[in-house]
Amino acid sequence: MARLHRVSLYSSILISIYLLALFGVLPIPLIDAGIAQEVLPVIPWWLLVSFGSYSLWSLGWGVFRFRDCPEAYHELLQEINEAKNDLRSRAITVD
Repeated sequence: MARLHRVSLYSSILISIYLLALFGVLPIPLIDAGIAQEVLPVIPWWLLVSFGSYSLWSLGWGVFRFRDCPEAYHELLQEINEAKNDLRSRAITVD
């Protein structure tokens, strides 16, 4: 089974269970019905905020661990200068 099919299957099962619990068709054991009706509507927002927090943390961690590459920096500057010189030789003003 492809990964997309697996994710789609699991997502549809979880969404179905969530909707059944939200509309009261499927009772939740060990939780009072009043508390369940207060908590269930905010679960999608909680998941959205959690995903956003994880994404920001992951992005920040990637920036924190980003390694400098001085060789690539100098190579890029050399290519920029070559491009500028080529444009100047064609009578195009640069800078």
